Amino acid sequence: MHTSHPTIIARLKRAEGHLAKVIKMLEQQSPCADVAQQLHAVEKAVMNAKRALIHDHIDHCLTGRDDSRQAAEELKSISKYL
Repeated sequence: MHTSHPTIIARLKRAEGHLAKVIKMLEQQSPCADVAQQLHAVEKAVMNAKRALIHDHIDHCLTGRDDSRQAAEELKSISKYL
């Protein structure tokens, strides 16, 4: 496990909590603006977790490799998720 994984897991658990809140808000017929704000929090938390994971991969798995061609291909492959 990479050293950043516990931080990423914590981010995703926060997103999970926000998503559970969105579902509850919809069930309780909360105002749409409030639901949209919570959904934005979910989206941002997942996006930040994804970005941290990709940057960690680049830092720890691609830099300093002997096979620069394969590293470049991996970078191209993972960068599509940014």
